[in-house]
Amino acid sequence: MKKGETIQIDIIEQDYPKKGIGYYDGIKVVVPNALLGQKIEAKILKMRKNKFEGKIVKVVEKAPYEIESECTHFSKCGGCRFQNVPYEIQLQEKRQYLEEILSTATNHSVVLENMLPSPDIYEYRNKMEFSFGDEYKEGPLALGLHERGRFYEIVTTTSCLLVDQDFRELLNTTLNFFQVAETPFYHKKTHQGLLRHLVVRKGMYTGDILVNLVTTSQESFQKEKWVDLIVSLKLKGKIKGVLHTVNNSMGDVVQADHLNVLYGQPDIQEKLLGMTFYISPFSFFQTNTKGAEILYSVVQQLAGEKKERIIFDLYSGTGTIGQLMAPVAKQVIGIEIVEEAVIKANENAQMNGLDNCKFIAGDVLQEVESIGIQPDIIILDPPRSGIHPKAIQKILSYKPDMFVYVSCNPKSLLKDLPIMIEEGYRLERAIGVDLFPMTPHVETVCLLTRK
Repeated sequence: MKKGETIQIDIIEQDYPKKGIGYYDGIKVVVPNALLGQKIEAKILKMRKNKFEGKIVKVVEKAPYEIESECTHFSKCGGCRFQNVPYEIQLQEKRQYLEEILSTATNHSVVLENMLPSPDIYEYRNKMEFSFGDEYKEGPLALGLHERGRFYEIVTTTSCLLVDQDFRELLNTTLNFFQVAETPFYHKKTHQGLLRHLVVRKGMYTGDILVNLVTTSQESFQKEKWVDLIVSLKLKGKIKGVLHTVNNSMGDVVQADHLNVLYGQPDIQEKLLGMTFYISPFSFFQTNTKGAEILYSVVQQLAGEKKERIIFDLYSGTGTIGQLMAPVAKQVIGIEIVEEAVIKANENAQMNGLDNCKFIAGDVLQEVESIGIQPDIIILDPPRSGIHPKAIQKILSYKPDMFVYVSCNPKSLLKDLPIMIEEGYRLERAIGVDLFPMTPHVETVCLLTRK
């Protein structure tokens, strides 16, 4: 076999979530995006001693369970990976993946207590970051999501099924406006151009919509004309604010050097389990509102209803978990690094009539040392990278009766759980919650109790 050669293989193993595995003349062949059970033609891209790596050229035979995707962008867009897999099988694969991760992390066999589905499998997202770019070099302006496996190319996702019609209308209107105006997008190679992202947030229960256009400061554009177009759209929800964020950083992330309110207000309201939350442009809020209600109900269930306890809510975002736990707590103390989110968390607590919640702005690594109160429960909801190695030791030094660990990245549990177990905690319960249908992402809630 040679590099560049095309071979035919059966996919008989899967490295969840991205890679299918087959064998050719006894040699392992790894192919991204291939499904277990498919027969494919694959082009060999890399040759190593013990395995080859390739890409799909053609699906010769579909997997027995494979279905047609309902999304017109599926074959090219990187936003989804499993639109051609029935949702029940997606849940089965996520359960198996979580059980393998937890068994490895704890060094004994773990069976999930439950794998809870999302209430909606389409149009469930309450936030989307669309990127400006082009679908091919020197092509027309595009606005949407990255092409699968590509860094520069953007697919215009006019019919994306992860979001509702309001998102699609806002995308189409904004794209048409800037195409007609021939406004250049920001090139990540040359660092030249104006347009970077269109970020849309929507309260799924309130209908509040926040539109945020992210650009560099290299050129100007007709702000008033664009705002008039956005505000005049006939949407199911209601535009509460239109923002312009200036971001001159080189990284491909949405952040603000300056934030300007072009219309209305800089935040929206959303409801969760009977409470109301203000959400600002850069504060963390779970992207699947109805799924988040299930997730936080699981947290409440695992934490229990025993009253008069002191609860730490670390990596607290807009304070959703802490406030939902407040009715059964003596005191809740939250820590979050995004100051804007902390301001909103304290405002939310006041709005919800909770006088036993306090949220602190700062890095958990530094702030957790200075609290000076002994917690009964620590709730952890860290970013995808998990808990900082130095922070986890400081957190563990409090020796609470229990931890409730909410993980959005199972692989982080491989790093964090063994440390917690070594310090005298045991994994007592584990529940999977799917907040991201059609994608490989999944949430895990773990209850760890002190031995």
